Amino acid sequence: MKNEQSPYIKGRGAQKNVPNRFFAESQEMLDDFLNYCELEGDKADSNQTSYLEVFPKTIVNKVESPDVGMGYSMNMYQGCEHGCIYCFARNSHEYWGYSAGLDFERKILVKKTAPQLLEEKLKSKNWKAHTIVMSGNTDCYQPAERKFEITRKCLEVFLKYRHPVGIITKNALITRDIDILAELAKDNLVGVNISITSLSEKTRLLLEPRTATIAKRFETVRLLSEKGIPVNVMIAPIIPGINSHEILPIAKTASESGALSVAYTVVRLNGAIGEIFTDWIRKAMPDRADKVLNQIASCHGGNLNDSRWGERMRGEGELALMIRSQIQLARKKFFGGKLYPTLNTELYEHYKGGQLQLPF
Repeated sequence: MKNEQSPYIKGRGAQKNVPNRFFAESQEMLDDFLNYCELEGDKADSNQTSYLEVFPKTIVNKVESPDVGMGYSMNMYQGCEHGCIYCFARNSHEYWGYSAGLDFERKILVKKTAPQLLEEKLKSKNWKAHTIVMSGNTDCYQPAERKFEITRKCLEVFLKYRHPVGIITKNALITRDIDILAELAKDNLVGVNISITSLSEKTRLLLEPRTATIAKRFETVRLLSEKGIPVNVMIAPIIPGINSHEILPIAKTASESGALSVAYTVVRLNGAIGEIFTDWIRKAMPDRADKVLNQIASCHGGNLNDSRWGERMRGEGELALMIRSQIQLARKKFFGGKLYPTLNTELYEHYKGGQLQLPF
């Protein structure tokens, strides 16, 4: 469904750019300009994706948040063309001088030097092996990866040094690299987290417009699992009134596809995401917008946002408790006897010089 007075931008999550909180001034398209473009037969906005190369000094980041579940992360891309409307990473695009709205999906910053920077880190005398998670912020297998292949090159570095790596993605493109992933898995050096938020393609297209289909994601879980690559399915985020009724069916299908575990988060709309999500849902789902927004707020003490460590990911209140109970039931019912492994950190020291070091 869409609001005819505010045309829905197909293929994008955010429906507008919101002001950057770090800028004193902002831009907006006025009706006069839009009307002029319509009369002239021109497009006011081309809606094209652009790739901009950036040159970071480092690529591995220490994660300070105690409730994220990872110690170190790395991101080959900033911004993400997947366009997930709820994505917490949208706010980080403001640090680069862009909007957390449409800019996040259309201005993708590319770090081509990531493999070299990663290798420098792993060769450092002071570095001790810790699992480094690719996609701690934005998806390492987003559409840009098909063009630049930075993630694959980084996986080759992890394999060279026998260093543990975690991956978070919702793109079936990861199966392109199943050869390297299978080699890493032989030594228990890789774990994959596949995000699946719905069984409905209609819901996916609205929430995550440029992601792999649901069928492709479950096929990805199966293909990885068959190669001995451990997979955790993330039902994240759970959005009350949109996908909260799908927890058990998603978990069941995930287990049947070979996943070893399931995890979840409750949606929270921090920073600019609250305005972006509210604008989106009033255009995409106007009939249930108020209900969904109120239910999200009920999980976070009456607010759409939540920055409290320990509470922000799981929420509070009756709805959050119901979600937690369903996850617990899903784990007991569908994942009994399965165990997602702790990755191996023992081999790295022997390969730190770039080749196997033999003991004397």
